[in-house]
Amino acid sequence: MSQAPDTIVFGGSGFLGSHIADALSDKGHRVTVFDRAPSPWLRPDQSLIQGDILDREQVGKAVAGKDYVYHLAGIADIGQSSREPLETIQHNVIGSSNIIDAAAEADVSRLLFASSLYVYTDKGSFYRVSKQAVEAVLEAYNQQSGLEYTILRYGSLYGPRAQDWNGLRSIVKQAIRGGDFTYPGTGEERREYIHVADAASLSVDALSSEYANKCLTVSGITTLTIKEVLEIIKEVSGKDTDIRFSPSGDEYASSHYSMTPYRYTPKRAHKVVPSVFVDFGQGILELIEEIDHQENGH
Repeated sequence: MSQAPDTIVFGGSGFLGSHIADALSDKGHRVTVFDRAPSPWLRPDQSLIQGDILDREQVGKAVAGKDYVYHLAGIADIGQSSREPLETIQHNVIGSSNIIDAAAEADVSRLLFASSLYVYTDKGSFYRVSKQAVEAVLEAYNQQSGLEYTILRYGSLYGPRAQDWNGLRSIVKQAIRGGDFTYPGTGEERREYIHVADAASLSVDALSSEYANKCLTVSGITTLTIKEVLEIIKEVSGKDTDIRFSPSGDEYASSHYSMTPYRYTPKRAHKVVPSVFVDFGQGILELIEEIDHQENGH
C-alpha cells in the first residue's frame, strides 16, 4: 500500500485492544477505535467511534473503506459468560458475525480475530463456545467470499490497563495487600503468561502475508505454575502474604458445560512468541506499581 493503512480496532478501548491500537499507530497505521465505551488511552493520532457491534448498519459504515479490521469486542470475562450465556452468544457470536459480514462486504485486506487457547479445552463455558463458533464462521466466510483472516489464540495476558477480573491482576492485587488469601485451585495449574505489550506487537506482526488464513497461538515462552507465580509476586512485592490453596474451589468449576457430544478440533495453529520480550519479574513490578498508584496515589 502506498499510503498508511487504514485500520479499525473493534474493542479498542479495552485491555488488549488499546495496546494493539497503540502498536498499530506506532507502525504508521491510521487507527480508528470502535467501542461502546470511550477509551481512556485514546491517542491524539487515533479516532474513536462509540458504537455497538450489534448495530449492523453502524458496523458496516465503520468498516467501509478500511484496509484491516481487528476484532476484540465482546464479552471476555469467563465468569460473566457463565452467568450470562445468552448475552455472550448475542455479543460474541451475533456481534462478531456483523463485523465479519461487514468486512467481507467492504472487501478488506484482512480481518484479525482475537480468539483464545480455551478452544483447545472443555473449559471456559460459553466464552469458549463463542470463540469456537466465530472461528467456524470466519472459515465459512473465507470459503464463500474469499475474506482473508488471521485467528489469534491468546494465552494468559497480563500487564497495564487490565480489568480487575484479569487472572494475574487479581492475584497480584490480593497478594500485595498482605495478609491471607485463598487461591481456588491446587497451585499446580500451569499458564503461559505473555505481557500485553508483547502480545500487541505480535498481533501487528500477524499482518504478514505468511499468516493469511492461519491460526496463531500467541503466548509466552516460559510456562509457570500458579505456585511459582505467587512466589515471584511475593519476592518482587516484599509482602509477607500467606496463600492457601483450595482444590475444591476450582475457579472454572462453574464453566464445565458439555455443549456437544462431539469433540471440537480446532484448526492447527502456528505458535508465535516474541524474540525480545518483557521479563516476567519486570512485568509483575510494573503491575504492582500500577495497582499501588491506583489505590494509594503513590
